[in-house]
Amino acid sequence: MKNPFTKLTIRKNKIGEQGQAMILIVFSIIGLIGMAALAIDGGNAYVDSRRAETAASAAALTAATTRIEGGNWRAAALATASANGYNNDGITNTVELNTPPLREDYDGNPEYIEVIITSHLKTYFGAVIGFPEVTNIVTVVSRSKPSVLGEMFDGYALVSLAPHSRCDKKISFWIHSEATINLEGGGLFINSDNPDCAFISFGSGSVRVLDSSPISVVGGAQVQKTKLITPFPMQTGVAPIPYPPAIKMPKIGCGSKIAEVDEFGSGMSAGNWDEDVFPPPGVGTLGSGVYCLAGDFILEGGKSLEGDGVVFVVDGEVHINGNADVRLSAPKTGNHAGMLFYLPIDNHGILALSGSDDSIYVGTIFAPGADVRINGLNSVRGAAYHSQIIGYYVEVDGSDNITIKYKDEQNYDALSMPEVILVQ
Repeated sequence: MKNPFTKLTIRKNKIGEQGQAMILIVFSIIGLIGMAALAIDGGNAYVDSRRAETAASAAALTAATTRIEGGNWRAAALATASANGYNNDGITNTVELNTPPLREDYDGNPEYIEVIITSHLKTYFGAVIGFPEVTNIVTVVSRSKPSVLGEMFDGYALVSLAPHSRCDKKISFWIHSEATINLEGGGLFINSDNPDCAFISFGSGSVRVLDSSPISVVGGAQVQKTKLITPFPMQTGVAPIPYPPAIKMPKIGCGSKIAEVDEFGSGMSAGNWDEDVFPPPGVGTLGSGVYCLAGDFILEGGKSLEGDGVVFVVDGEVHINGNADVRLSAPKTGNHAGMLFYLPIDNHGILALSGSDDSIYVGTIFAPGADVRINGLNSVRGAAYHSQIIGYYVEVDGSDNITIKYKDEQNYDALSMPEVILVQ
C-alpha cells in the first residue's frame, strides 16, 4: 500500500515552482518595459533635446540679428522658437530670454543674448517604472556686436589682405634688394595662410618696427637674413581676418561736380576727371576736396604736386615716380577725414608709391584689391608716409630707407560691420 502523503508532497512542490515562475515572468515583463522605456522614451527624449537645441539656436540668432536691425528682438525670438515647435505655453515648454545672460562668465555684457528652452516630454512606458515625464533644458547664447567706428585692422601701419599667396608669384608680402622699411606707431600684418612664404625677405631687404608693435603673419615666413628683421622671430600662425574685410567700405563720390583747371593752368578744383591721366600737364596745386579719377594717376619724375584736404578715388592705377615731389594730405574733418587714396575693392590694378626725399603723404592709402608697391621716399631728409597703407599684395623694393609713421588721428576710421555670433 502506497503512502498517501507522498502525492500531497509532490503537489506542494509543483505549486511552489509555478509561483517562482510567475515571479520570474513578472520581473521579466518589468525588465522588458524598462528596456522599452529606455529605447522608446529615451530615444524620444534625445530627439526632443536636439530639436530644442536647434530651436534655441535659431531663436538666439534671430534675436541678435533683429536687435542689430532695431526691431523687437524678444518677439522675434519667441516667434522663431514657436515656429520650431516650442511655443512657450508654460505647460509643455517654456522659452526664457535673458540679456545679459544669467551666467557670471558673461560679466553682465548686454551684447550677449541667452535663450533657455525647457521642454517637458510625456513618456509612453516610463510611467510604469516611475518616470512619467522627461525634462530637457537647453541653453544657447548669441552675441550681437554693433558697428563700431574706429581704426582699421587694429591699427597696423602696413597691411597685406590677400588670404592666399604663392612663393614664386602672387606673393602676399615681400621686401627685397636693399630697401629698408621702418614702421612707427603700428606694425605689419600679413593675412596670407601660406605656411612657407606669406612673408618673404630677400637680399638685404629690412623691416624694422621702431616700437612695441608686432609683425604678425597668418602663415609662415621665408627670411634670408634674420638680423634685418625686427622684431625676430615674428608672430606666425596668427588668426586671419576675413576677406573681403568686415568693414563698411567707404562711399566717396563727386556727384556731378567736374574737376576744372584754373585760368593759370597750374591749379585745379576737385570733382570728376574723366581724362585718361591725372593730373593734367602743368598742374601742381590741388584745391581741397574729392577727386574722382576714371583713368590713371601718374606723376612723372621732376614733377611736383601738392594738395591739402584732398581725397583721390581712383578707378585706374597709380604710378608716382621716385623723382617726383609730392606733398599731399587728407581732410582732417568730415565724412572722409583721414582718407588720401582709395582704390575700390574691385580695382585689381597697381598702386606704385614713391617720391623725392622731401615728399610727404598724410592719410590712409586704402587699396584692398590692388597690388601695392613701395619704392623710394628716402627718409634721410624727412620724407615719410604718415599713413596706414593697405593693399591686397604688398611689395617693397629699391635701396631707400622708407618710414611709415602711423597715427590714428591722421588716418581714416571705418565702421566695422555688425556681427552676429552663435557663442554656444
